[in-house]
Amino acid sequence: MGDVLFAGLSFEQVVREYKKTVGSVCVMRLNNSYDAEDCFQNTFLRLHKKSPDFETREHLKAWLIRVAINECKRYIMKNRPFISLDKVNNDFTDFEQERSDMSWALIRLELKYREVLYLHYCEDYKVNEIAQILGKSPNTVKTLLSRGREKLKAIYGGDDE
Repeated sequence: MGDVLFAGLSFEQVVREYKKTVGSVCVMRLNNSYDAEDCFQNTFLRLHKKSPDFETREHLKAWLIRVAINECKRYIMKNRPFISLDKVNNDFTDFEQERSDMSWALIRLELKYREVLYLHYCEDYKVNEIAQILGKSPNTVKTLLSRGREKLKAIYGGDDE
């Protein structure tokens, strides 16, 4: 890619630094590692083609997450009218081995809860940042976090968060 830098990182460094984040966002959204690979690649391809300027690495990371979410939305609209959650148990062997129990439990939740919980607990975003990334109000994000936590408790079968 030459001397184009993204918040001080080369393209290759960006891919190395954010591949887990982008990959996890895609898997969380699509529930299928093969489909997630396409969206993962498209996300970094967009970065390469557009070469936007980023002031900070946090801005770069938020941009990548937003683009990954949009790529997944496009993929769903273009390729599948419906994604069966029944496929979850068959498609995530590698993902299950690499991620924490919480991430595995997140896959069992509805997308609206899965997304906000993932961004909050796995990527350490605050409510206002999640609201901005997802285009939702902070109050909506707070509600989704609260309800999502309750659903996670039900999955784990206890009172632990």
